[in-house]
Amino acid sequence: MPLDTSTYSLALLRLDGRRWNELRRVDAQISTQAAADGSSYLEMGNTKVLCTVSGPAEGRRVGGGGGAGGVGSEAEVRVEIGVAGFSGVDRKRRARGDKRTLEMQSSIANTFSSTLFTHLYPHSTISISLHVLSQDGSLLAACLNATTLALIDAGIPMADYVTACTAGSTSSCSSNDETADPLLDLNNSEEQELPFLTVGTLGAGEEVAVLVMETRVQVGRLESMLAVGVDGCKQVREILDRVIRRHGKQVLQSAVL
Repeated sequence: MPLDTSTYSLALLRLDGRRWNELRRVDAQISTQAAADGSSYLEMGNTKVLCTVSGPAEGRRVGGGGGAGGVGSEAEVRVEIGVAGFSGVDRKRRARGDKRTLEMQSSIANTFSSTLFTHLYPHSTISISLHVLSQDGSLLAACLNATTLALIDAGIPMADYVTACTAGSTSSCSSNDETADPLLDLNNSEEQELPFLTVGTLGAGEEVAVLVMETRVQVGRLESMLAVGVDGCKQVREILDRVIRRHGKQVLQSAVL
């Protein structure tokens, strides 16, 4: 279907044809791995992530990965991220102790340790394994969204959906442009050139569960970026909710038959 540009200037379109407040195509599935307690597969544009969840299960704590919680009376949430060597343009395999990977593991573990009802599973561990198959921006957001689906598939109770999205600004920090417009759901080329943040919200409201920003930006632009990001999270939540409800209907139909 051709893009309708009759009421929108072509000069205001991004390189991939989207408007400033448009998400890339989001496609998701759950119960993709029969051997796991919970699993999901998610695509945000060309970023593709596979997630599996094991537990809650008793077991000794081991080193490696990112962990949070687990003070005895609550379950510990552990996260491991594996990045395929062919996932990026440079086709370089990341080491297990890569700094950026460790930071992402810690962010995901801290987010879900405060969202899951870990007090229901004392002295146990919830293991989350993420496999990055393709990278094209919004990697942390895609991992958070895939983890939410896998945890729901595993039947682990949580307060609400955690949905995430990125938001950026149309000019770099060095330009010192306070009137720069915000952008939603940045791809890889946009992330390399522009300041951006990753925001995750809990539920359909505006409660922020995670906020990560690794680039510099003027304070005057931050509020508009955050507002656009939160609105994007609401759109992502609607998409994930449809995926969950569609899968639930399929399970019920198969049970009846």
